[in-house]
Amino acid sequence: MQSIDSALVWFRRDLRDHDHAALSAALQAAGRVHCAFVFDTDILDALPSRRDRRVHFIRESLVELDTALRARGGGLIVRHGRASEEIPALAHELGVHTVFANRDYEPSAKYRDTLVARSLSEMGISFQGCKDQAIFECDEVLTQAGKAFSVFTPYKNAWLKRLTSADYARFDCSGVFAGSALAGVPSLTEIGFEATDLQEVGIQPGMSGARALWDEFRAGRIKRYGALRDFPAIKGVSYLSVHLRFGTIPIRELVRTALAEGADTWLNELIWRDFYFMILDRFPQVERNAFKPEYDAIRWENWPAGYAAWCAGRTGYPLVDAAMRQLNFSGWMHNRLRMVVASFLSKDLGIDWRLGEKYFADQLNDFDLSANNGGWQWAASSGCDAQPYFRIFNPITQSEKFDPEGKFIRRYVPELAAVPNKYIHAPWLMGRIEQEGLGVVIGRDYPGPIVDHAQARERTLARYAVVKKPD
Repeated sequence: MQSIDSALVWFRRDLRDHDHAALSAALQAAGRVHCAFVFDTDILDALPSRRDRRVHFIRESLVELDTALRARGGGLIVRHGRASEEIPALAHELGVHTVFANRDYEPSAKYRDTLVARSLSEMGISFQGCKDQAIFECDEVLTQAGKAFSVFTPYKNAWLKRLTSADYARFDCSGVFAGSALAGVPSLTEIGFEATDLQEVGIQPGMSGARALWDEFRAGRIKRYGALRDFPAIKGVSYLSVHLRFGTIPIRELVRTALAEGADTWLNELIWRDFYFMILDRFPQVERNAFKPEYDAIRWENWPAGYAAWCAGRTGYPLVDAAMRQLNFSGWMHNRLRMVVASFLSKDLGIDWRLGEKYFADQLNDFDLSANNGGWQWAASSGCDAQPYFRIFNPITQSEKFDPEGKFIRRYVPELAAVPNKYIHAPWLMGRIEQEGLGVVIGRDYPGPIVDHAQARERTLARYAVVKKPD
């Protein structure tokens, strides 16, 4: 690459100073590199609350990133405004030749980057996007016919076949940073937000937070991930999702370790992440519509009370309620339970999956449009490689299988703490005298089931009949 005098690296969902594609490219190309982040009001103004853990997480991660960059002679320039305007203005102010940024695959982000590139071009400044958050992106993994995959397993096989060590090699981020009088990272108050309970719910932001979780997971659980990952009462998963979302740890390091440890199940989950990035990039209509267009013909129930009960964890099905309360309390939900509650909303309650997707988008600390949309469409059978429409999770058997002793249920639904294991998954089966004796009267201390699962299943099969393929 031809050497240039100075460049600007625009940090987005990649809040680290190591193994960073855009930062590496800029440091190799330019004599001096500036670093910037924009608290984008196009994103922030749309958030439902001024007390948002994700904004708090980003802010604290930026403080750590700024400190790391200052130790290397640089630092972060932080702006608050519309990124599509702030980045071109800053690039002009600094007199840089090129702006480097890691690519994002969400439709709104791609549109924003188009606006930025256009504005920069008018000033004679280049915009260079880099691949960083995915191992393979866009059209790098295609069918033999040159088309995008819509089924995961053949995509995974092609992904693995194409993979070489170069695809997960570490990016060198050594070089010269541009030092200047930097104001530092603004407080939450200065950008119109409030502090949250990050520490209380056990979230440590930044590169150090990611490193602590990753070291613990790879030292003791990564090889047992396949056996433990489906049980919410067991510490079996990595809890890295929010760090992957905001890039405080590089995906390449996780893939390298998974391959070295023979952790195929864990690697499989990382490949799913690439798969959903690709789907969103190649089929942006999934943001609002079913991947399978015929599923948009389904007539969903208009049931505000049912939706409210689901949101609040008051459906009368203990595992569903425990999962929703975990989400409402912590901003996180175990992956097995994400499938259970999504199936329950769309197939037991008959409520449009888009309402559940939106609720998750507002609540999840690790919200990622591609994975969230992919997961919800999988559960609703409207997505690529989704479960068949007639596969409907039974919330009781799911509870019996994955929380057999009710430990997870009792943690988040404490009113059921005294219920014996025999009834913990379906407490309404207890007799009235036993309920009185335990101090858990169904309908008084804990709601009865708002739907009968067997009857709901029949209604769902009838509802989905509109998309059944002829024999």
